[in-house]
Amino acid sequence: MATIYFSSPLMPHNKKVEAVAGRRDTLLGVAQENRIKIPFECQDGECGSCLVKVTHLDGERIKGVMLTDKEKNVLKSVGKLPKGELERAEVRDLPPTWRLACQTIVTDEDLLVEFTGEPGGA
Repeated sequence: MATIYFSSPLMPHNKKVEAVAGRRDTLLGVAQENRIKIPFECQDGECGSCLVKVTHLDGERIKGVMLTDKEKNVLKSVGKLPKGELERAEVRDLPPTWRLACQTIVTDEDLLVEFTGEPGGA
């Protein structure tokens, strides 16, 4: 089980939801199930409209999750994948700070997910 806290100036207040790890749900899917309106367009990792900032709340117990090639390309193109984070993601499978909600699979760790709905930033 994962606890995900969603935070955005687009919402009247932050929202806490429980997500079942192992269902292979994305952050965007969990948000939609809970009526949280993360802006999105393609849902395929190509447009970058569902950009979110993810903070892992379990300290050092960060789960390794590979980035898709589409996600890497989009994050690089919007300047949200610094060289150090890219290297850490490719070598150690440690996720970067910025993710695409449509590509990020929920694991059994607690997260803070922040978004603004504006291109290039949360």
